Amino acid sequence: MNERHFGAKLSSDGTTFRLWAPAAKHVDLLLEQRSHRLTPAKHGWFEIEVPEAKAGTRYKFRIDGELDVPDPASAFQPEDVFGPSEVIDHANYAWRARDWRGRPWHETVLLEAHVGTFTREGTYRAMIDKLDHLAETGITALELLPLSDFAGRYNWGYDGVLWYAPDSAYGRPDDLKRLIDEAHLRGLMVFLDVVYNHFGPEGNYLGRYAPAFFTDAQTPWGSAIDYRVPQVRAFAIENALYWLDQFRFDGLRLDAVHAIAEMGEIPMLHDLSLAAGRLATETGRHIHLVLENDDNSVGLLDPVQDPPCGRYNAQWNDDYHHAWHVKLTGEKQGYYRDYQRAPLSDIARCLGSGFAYQGEPSKHRGGKARGEASGGLPPTAFVNFLQNHDQIGNRAFGDRLEGEANRDAIEAALAITLLSPPIPMLFMGEEWGSKAPFPFFCDFKGGLAEAVRSGRRAEYAWAYERFGDGVPDPLSDATFRSAALDWDARTGTGRERLNLVRQLLEIRRRHIVPRLAGARFGEADAAGNGLLRANWHLGDGARLLLTANLSDHAIAMPPNEAAGTPIWGEARGAIKPWAALLRLETR
Repeated sequence: MNERHFGAKLSSDGTTFRLWAPAAKHVDLLLEQRSHRLTPAKHGWFEIEVPEAKAGTRYKFRIDGELDVPDPASAFQPEDVFGPSEVIDHANYAWRARDWRGRPWHETVLLEAHVGTFTREGTYRAMIDKLDHLAETGITALELLPLSDFAGRYNWGYDGVLWYAPDSAYGRPDDLKRLIDEAHLRGLMVFLDVVYNHFGPEGNYLGRYAPAFFTDAQTPWGSAIDYRVPQVRAFAIENALYWLDQFRFDGLRLDAVHAIAEMGEIPMLHDLSLAAGRLATETGRHIHLVLENDDNSVGLLDPVQDPPCGRYNAQWNDDYHHAWHVKLTGEKQGYYRDYQRAPLSDIARCLGSGFAYQGEPSKHRGGKARGEASGGLPPTAFVNFLQNHDQIGNRAFGDRLEGEANRDAIEAALAITLLSPPIPMLFMGEEWGSKAPFPFFCDFKGGLAEAVRSGRRAEYAWAYERFGDGVPDPLSDATFRSAALDWDARTGTGRERLNLVRQLLEIRRRHIVPRLAGARFGEADAAGNGLLRANWHLGDGARLLLTANLSDHAIAMPPNEAAGTPIWGEARGAIKPWAALLRLETR
C-alpha cells in the first residue's frame, strides 16, 4: 500500500503523530501523562515522533491551546467520537485466510447487513456465528453498512465523522478483522459501505482547524467536501485503501456519489478507482468498487475491468427497486410517482437494458432529465434488489415488503431478481422473509436530537396524524432494539422462503454464474395483461429466457415460447398467476 499521510504511524522507534491543520497556529499532542508541541511542517502539517507512544496509547490534539480534538484519521475511539484516539498496531493481527485473493465480480451475490442489528448482541464477533448460514444459503458476499465512528451508541452509520475508526459499539478493530477473516475462510467476500460525500453532524471538528475540507456547496446532509484540495483528496483515497488493505475488505460501495461536488479536472472518483486498482495489482487480489448514483451515469461503470482502472464495477439500481415496489404495493408517494404510469414496462426496461431512466425527464426531480443510455453495458454492471436499508428504513415504520405485498408476488419477484444476470442483493433476513422492521435510528443528544425528531415528523406527517406515538421515535432505545433480526423465524415461519431462496441461488450458481462473463442484454417487453418477457445473451453463446406472469390471473403461454431447457418454473398451456419461468437455450 502507498505511504499514508494521515493517522498515527507506529514503528519500532515509537509513534509518529501528524495532523493537517492549516488554520491552526500551533498544535499540542496530549498523551495520558504529558503533552508535546508538534513541529510545523510544509503545507499546513504538524508532526512529532514520540518514542514512548506504543500500541494502546491514547491521545488527543489540542488546537491553539483551546480545543481538544481526536485524530481525524484515528484508528479507534474506545470512548466514542469525543474521547481520545488509540494507537492501533495493525500488523499484530495474525490472518488465517492468508491465501485468500477474493472472487470474480460475476460470482457476487450480496447480502446487506447492519452490524448492530444483525444479531441481538450487535457485535462483529456475534456475526461470525451466522456466516455458515450465509454460505449455506448461497450468498457469496456480505456487505456491511458504514462502520466509521459516529456519535452515540447506535446509528445506521451514515453519520460517521472519524472515517478510519471502526465504531467501538461493535467491538475492537481486531474483532472486525476476525469477522472478515472467518468470512474468507468460508469463501465469502466482505464489502464495506463508505461515505465520501459529507461528514456527520456531531463530533466533526475539521471546520475549526482545516476549513479547506469544505466548499460553500451543500449536500442534503451537510457541507460538501472540496476534493480539489490535494490533502482532502488524499484523505478520502487513503481511507479507501486503508479499509481494503489493513482490514482486507474485498470491495467498497460508495454512498450517494451524485452528492460529491466533483470540481476540478480529474474527479476524485477516478483517482480512487485507480488507487484501488494498483492495490489489487500489487496484492494479486480481486477488489470490487460499487456506486450509489442517482444520476445513472453510464460512463462511470465497467464491470469487466479487473482490477479497477478509473471506473466502477456496478451501480445500485434504484430504478429496478422502485418499479418493483410500485408494481407490488401500488405506492405512489415521493420518488415512486416516477414509476406509477407503467411499472411493469419499467421492470422490463431494467431487465432489457439496465436503467429505467436513460435520459427521460423525472417528475420527482422537477422535470429534469435523468440518466444515460445503459443497454451497451453488461448486465453485471447493475446491482438489483427488492429491498435495502434505505428503502425499508426511510419509511415511517421501517416496515419490510413482507407486510405490503402478497407472498406469491414477492416470490415471483425474487425468482426474477435472483436468476437474471445482474448482480442480486438481499437485505439481511430477506432470505427467510423476515418481518423485523428496520426503522431509522440514531443516538444524538440535545438540539440535534430534537432536530431529527422534528424532521421525521415533518416528513411523515400523515403517519403521526394517524398513529401519533405509535410511530417509532428515532432516538429511542426501543426503536433500535426493534430492528434486531428475528433469527428464530428462519427455522420457523421463514423455513419455506429460505428453502426457496437457497434453491434459486443454487440454480444461479450452477447454470448462470459460469456463463456470466461476457453476457449481454437481449430484449425485454411487457404486455398489459401482466406478461413479462426478457432474454439475455450469455458469455458461452447460450441464451437465458424469461417468461413471467405478474398478474392475479392465469395467462396463456405465448406461442413459440417452449424453446430451451427449463431451469425454473413450468407452464402447461397457461402460466399461473405470479409465476416466473426461466429456460436456458444452448447451442
